[in-house]
Amino acid sequence: MVEYIKESYNELRNHVSWPSWAEAQKLTVVVAAFSVILALAVWGVDTVFSRVISLYFDWIKS
Repeated sequence: MVEYIKESYNELRNHVSWPSWAEAQKLTVVVAAFSVILALAVWGVDTVFSRVISLYFDWIKS
């Protein structure tokens, strides 16, 4: 387990190309924006389906 952690640290330290601070900030904003858009889309679909199901059950009760 210790060897695995050492090798992982070495890999991250020496072989991974990290973005600059400015690029990381821009990418964070992009991810946050898409997360909000996706959350709103899921909320919209959930609201529509909830109303459709509610109307369906009201219809079959009558």
